Amino acid sequence: MFTKDNLPISIRIFSYSILAFTLVFLINNVLTVWLDWPGIKKLFSQFGLFGFRRLSNPLESLSLVLAFIQLFFYFISILLVYFYVRKSIEQTLETDAEILTRIAGYIIRSSFWAVLILGIVDLIISFMVVEKLIEPILGEAVKFKLVNPSFRITFIHFPLVLISFIVGYFTRSVGFIWLAVLVVGSEFAIVLSRFIFNYEQAFQGDLVRFWYAALYLFASAYALMHEGHVRVDVLYTGFSEKRKAWTNSIGSLVLGIPLCLIIIFLGMGGKASIINGPALSFEITQQGSNGLYLLYLMAIYLAVFAVSMLIQFTSYFMSSSHKILNN
Repeated sequence: MFTKDNLPISIRIFSYSILAFTLVFLINNVLTVWLDWPGIKKLFSQFGLFGFRRLSNPLESLSLVLAFIQLFFYFISILLVYFYVRKSIEQTLETDAEILTRIAGYIIRSSFWAVLILGIVDLIISFMVVEKLIEPILGEAVKFKLVNPSFRITFIHFPLVLISFIVGYFTRSVGFIWLAVLVVGSEFAIVLSRFIFNYEQAFQGDLVRFWYAALYLFASAYALMHEGHVRVDVLYTGFSEKRKAWTNSIGSLVLGIPLCLIIIFLGMGGKASIINGPALSFEITQQGSNGLYLLYLMAIYLAVFAVSMLIQFTSYFMSSSHKILNN
């Protein structure tokens, strides 16, 4: 039976369990999609559990062990959540909310730097490829590698993403206003080059779409952190602090968190899903070497959006619950 004393503990376990399950799902997604581990679905199908049709080719010994390991991760995550909550028994829901907000902020900052740096670097590479500047400077062999999506993404994009997450750790502000200025500036540059210099390439439009998509998706969680979203509920303004907390708590639990989970689970539901498919194939624009090699990242944007919003909605739920219990 829940009491006012143990209810915060239950809320903490419930909230962290959602995030832990999601983290394990993301880890298993990488293992299944990128490393060809069997996955939980095949494990359930192996025994015909939860309505899954039995496999026509049952899992062999090694694959079966790997599938059980992936299932074991979920149980481990629950135990880790329980031990963490018990170890920090005096920690308040408000403190937990602040921790989650900092984590979401780190993800958003790092993603901002990634799209900024990758956009500029890939623009330079595509410009040099289109204008045939790479061969005389770096040689034909380098040019051949740079037009290969697998090489460019693996050896240029991935290291830059890693650097961006390092930069995001040491910065404490997010320059979304500068990204907005860059979007406008890039579009203005297209207008100038098209009508004044009669010059336009596919990579110019790709850069605008790349940065604009990032601005819209990443700034959503950032605006949620700072109460920046426009509220259309005319009743909310007149609510007391406790009623506002109830509204935010129920809204996060019933609408916000489920929406993010749906995006994550459906978007990464298989190798051909809307997020996994483009990322796994290193999808680029239809213009090929004339465009940017960043289309696969625009699919990953959706995962970053869902994860950052999930963390922030969970933080919102915990902070609102704290206000309800202490007012």
